[in-house]
Amino acid sequence: MDKGNTTAGFILLGLFNHTRAHLFLFVLVLTVSFNSVVGNALLLLLIHQDRRLHTPMYFLLSQLSLMDMMLVSTIVPQMAAGYLMGKNFISAAGCGFQIFFFLTLEGGECFLLAAMSYDRYVAICHPLRYPVLMSWQLCWRLTLGSWLLGAADGAMQAAATLSFQFCRGNEIDHFFCEAPVLLRLACGNTSAFEFVMYICCVLMLVVPFCLILTSYGLILAAVLRMRSTEALKKAFATCSSHMVVVGLFYGAATFSYMRPASSRSAKHDKVVSAFYTIVTPMLNPLIYSLRNSEVKDSLRKCVARCAALTSKDDVVGLDVSGDSKGKGLQ
Repeated sequence: MDKGNTTAGFILLGLFNHTRAHLFLFVLVLTVSFNSVVGNALLLLLIHQDRRLHTPMYFLLSQLSLMDMMLVSTIVPQMAAGYLMGKNFISAAGCGFQIFFFLTLEGGECFLLAAMSYDRYVAICHPLRYPVLMSWQLCWRLTLGSWLLGAADGAMQAAATLSFQFCRGNEIDHFFCEAPVLLRLACGNTSAFEFVMYICCVLMLVVPFCLILTSYGLILAAVLRMRSTEALKKAFATCSSHMVVVGLFYGAATFSYMRPASSRSAKHDKVVSAFYTIVTPMLNPLIYSLRNSEVKDSLRKCVARCAALTSKDDVVGLDVSGDSKGKGLQ
């Protein structure tokens, strides 16, 4: 193994050990992941079903929910299978696909959050010109651009990472394949690629974050000039939820990818990765639904329709049983 190329596959050491405390944490992570998928799927359903939510803002939010669902689905099943059934082995191709989808979704989310901040800037600072400055055509372009830029970064890093030979064992001290962790097993000098990867991370994080700060700086200036208390509250409610999501996402991503290699540790990497791949996707639909009156109204209507359908089915069932009993007596 020390002499050859071990890219036939790798062994993921995982996030948990087989102890009672770690079993509890594993169940907790599965619960959070399930809630994340259900919450984002429900938000997608509400946006699709309610015509009032067919606006660029909610379309971008639906793409964020889709990315979060895919991110959880990319990471958690492999981790759960490894812990429950001992299937810690992942092929080189599977590892490459995991790197690709992870970076596509994380990178795409960076640019999507920037697009969402621009949407809020136009809606608050230029409300009368909103249909022109944030047309559906531009919305589709921003969305497609977010996916494509994320995919380009994911494809480049996945292909470059797997092009190295791995002669320092095949055990990855992580719960999913991540490029910086995988490079620790590579033979030879990887400093040039690590530098390029660092530059890519800076561009993927810093450029969208600067656009977000600029947008919200202009929004803050416009909000402070507002005389209407109702408009001020609405603008604050809309923007504060977005800023919370931005803070959670960029805080964890910056801590994970922009630290120097000398300050990294496997334990810290696992905890931070678990936060922004499992916990943050669950928080996003909660933050947007709790702070958004339109989403809450749509959810109430959906629950009311489901309750009405359930009660109607119960009434029909009672009528059918009553008719059958009447016929039996006759």
